[in-house]
Amino acid sequence: MKQRDIYWANLNPTKGNEQRDIRPVVIVSGNAMNDHLGICIICPLSTKIKHYAGCLVLEKNALNQLPEDSEVLTFQIRTLAKQRLREKIGEISEEQLRVIRQGLVEILTY
Repeated sequence: MKQRDIYWANLNPTKGNEQRDIRPVVIVSGNAMNDHLGICIICPLSTKIKHYAGCLVLEKNALNQLPEDSEVLTFQIRTLAKQRLREKIGEISEEQLRVIRQGLVEILTY
């Protein structure tokens, strides 16, 4: 499990407006954390693209292997136990990670 990887993850149980169910997530935590802790930091993806400020739209392609175009919901950032991650789907590019990082900065600045 490395930064930039996209995995299927089970986000249940949830409360309120949290993203739920089994869905793709992108790992945004650094590899030192990913290699040494039983948790990782993720942003969930949604196929309901709404072009939220600070979020990135991923068009399905050979690198990310997504079944549908999806939006990375930076405002739903979450720490998960690695046991919630199922199989790897694909990954995002370094440039897309940069955009997500900038989105996180914007979200934390609002």
